[in-house]
Amino acid sequence: MSEKDFPFWINHKIHTDRNLPPIHGHDFVEVVYVTDGEAEHIFEGELYHVSAGDVFIINPGEVHTYKLKEDSQLSIINCLFMPTLFDEVWLRGLGISESMDYFYVHPFLDKSERFHRCLNLRGQEAEETYRLLQNMINEFESKRNGYATLIRLQLVQLLVQLSRMYQKVNGDSRQTNVKSEERKTFIQRICGYLERHYDQKLTLTILSELFNISSRHLNRIFKEETGKTVIEFVHQVRINRAKKLLTESDAKIICIAMDVGYDDPAFFTRLFSRMVGCSPGKYREKINGNVVVNGITLDETSVTESHIQTIC
Repeated sequence: MSEKDFPFWINHKIHTDRNLPPIHGHDFVEVVYVTDGEAEHIFEGELYHVSAGDVFIINPGEVHTYKLKEDSQLSIINCLFMPTLFDEVWLRGLGISESMDYFYVHPFLDKSERFHRCLNLRGQEAEETYRLLQNMINEFESKRNGYATLIRLQLVQLLVQLSRMYQKVNGDSRQTNVKSEERKTFIQRICGYLERHYDQKLTLTILSELFNISSRHLNRIFKEETGKTVIEFVHQVRINRAKKLLTESDAKIICIAMDVGYDDPAFFTRLFSRMVGCSPGKYREKINGNVVVNGITLDETSVTESHIQTIC
C-alpha cells in the first residue's frame, strides 16, 4: 500500500504451513474473504476456525496470523485500505449515514471502534461477494481511467451488502433484545458514538436506525446501564464540552451553544444553568479569573467544581 493518493490494495493469496506471515498488526483495514481451504485464524491471542465462504475484517492495530495443518493451504482474497479512503462527508452524500447500522463502514472511520465478527457466506451471497471483490481486483490491476472512483463505490457496495447479511443472520427486527452479556459492550458503542457526534442532531429515532433497535428498548437498556436516558446523556456530553470551550477559548456563548449542538442559545443557557449551577458567562468568569470564596482568594488553578457551585 504505497500509493498515497489512493491507499488501497487487493489480490488473491495462497497461504501454506510454509509461507505463513508472522503475527502482525498494521495501520490499515484488512477485509479477508476465504475462497478455499481452512485454517485457524489467530486473532488477538484467540483461535478462530475459518473456511471457504468466511469473510472477516481486521481493524487497524489488531494483530493476527494463521495456523495451518501440514500440507494444507488457505486461499483468500485480501483487500487492504486506509480508513482515509472513505470520507464521512462523501459517505453522507451517498446516504450511508442514513441507512447503515455502522457495523461495516463506520468502524473504519474511528480507530477506537472494533468489529471483527465473521460471516460465513453460502450460495448467492458468497457469489455476490466474490464477484464484487473480483471486480475490484480487475479494476486495480488494469488501472483504467476512473478506476479509483469505481473501486471506492464497489467497496462501499460490498460493505453495505455485508452489513445486510450480518443483520439477516443476527435478526433485523427493531425489537431485537440485546443479551445481558452483550449489553454493556452495546451501550459502550452507543456512548462512544454520542461522544463523537455530540454536535450533530441526535434523536432516539436516528440512533434506533443506526443501531438496529427500537427506540423504546434502546432508552430502557441505556438507562439501566448508565443511570441516564439517552437524551440526558447527550446533554451531559454537550455541557461538559461547553465547559471546556468556556475555559479554553474566548468564543461567544452563542457560538459555543452552536458548536456543542444547540440551535437555541436561550435553551442552552437555561440547561447549562440548571446542570452546572450558574450561567455560562458566570462559569467562564469564575473559572478564568481570581475569585474569593468565603473570604479565601483562589486563583484559576485552584478553582474546583465545588467552588463553582458555591460562588454561582
